[in-house]
Amino acid sequence: MHILTKDVSFSEYENRVLSPFPKFTLQRLVSGDFTTEFEVYLSDQFVHKEFWTGMKANAERAKLKQENNGVFWGEDGYLLEHFKKPGEQLAKNIASLRYFSVKTNGLSTYFMLVPTATDIYPEKLPLFAQTSSQQEVLEDVKQQIQGSMHFIDVYGSLLQAKNDEIYFHTDHHWTSRGAYVAYKRIAKEVGFKEYGEDDFAVQTVSNDFYGTHYAKVNDHSIKPDSIEIYKPKFDVSYHIEIEDSQYEADSLYEKSYLSKRDQYAFFLNGNHSKVKIKSSVRNGRKLLLVKDSYAHILVPFLANHFEEIHMIDLRYFHANIIHYIEQNEMDDVLFLYSTTTFTQDSNLVWLRQ
Repeated sequence: MHILTKDVSFSEYENRVLSPFPKFTLQRLVSGDFTTEFEVYLSDQFVHKEFWTGMKANAERAKLKQENNGVFWGEDGYLLEHFKKPGEQLAKNIASLRYFSVKTNGLSTYFMLVPTATDIYPEKLPLFAQTSSQQEVLEDVKQQIQGSMHFIDVYGSLLQAKNDEIYFHTDHHWTSRGAYVAYKRIAKEVGFKEYGEDDFAVQTVSNDFYGTHYAKVNDHSIKPDSIEIYKPKFDVSYHIEIEDSQYEADSLYEKSYLSKRDQYAFFLNGNHSKVKIKSSVRNGRKLLLVKDSYAHILVPFLANHFEEIHMIDLRYFHANIIHYIEQNEMDDVLFLYSTTTFTQDSNLVWLRQ
């Protein structure tokens, strides 16, 4: 069946590029490179892979196993990721932040580290499930960057709001409601007056969102999430520019993704090296946001308080960020990462240029 089936370059279900057939040479065969890549290729291109991984998930649950591919089956339909105890990468990333702070002395710099649903809803984890404490990581990071940049602690605010739907059940991101909680904390710390919930109209744009955790578990009994947005009732407009895809729009949302597998990319058109957002707000204030994808659902709130927001993803942006700040006359810098990404991401080294 594999021979008769065409290879697939991109998996909508897993939201990633799949491995192509590896290049064969005698030297690569002897070194083991060919066979290693060939195993990955076979795994990626396995015929009817989604069906077989679904069968595996059903078998795991039938054996009363608590997790599959690093994701726990939690109560109330929550899929909660296992948080690993941080290693050396965390210390390296903290050092990169401190280096950046020294090089930009005098610039208003903030850092928000966001816990995942696993730490906010520990009671929903299976009995005896083992996972490391993200709260301890947050406190450690807070202590180590003290004096270098301002740490915005959102942990307590999220705990207070946990009875709302502040995290998706099937995805690793927070919802618009969770992002709104963080937006209020940022407003207090950065120095602008936030809009109240009554200033927005909450609109549901999807009722069939399956996120990244669902793709790992592949349990067809799990119910989908809904995606909500907060539409301003006040007068404001935006213009978004994405250089790496030559994309321009007058909306912070790309509706075409609602009919695709990766519906979270509805927010700001997904992941890109640099995204520039201009608003009709005329206060001359510019924000540089160095982030992971947790920021995408938060920016629609922040865009109502800055004339410009420049979003940079260090996975793809490798230019000198300090020069970029100087050239674009940025007023504030906000680093925003989930604890999972920040403890593992090796790309913060680009801050050291």
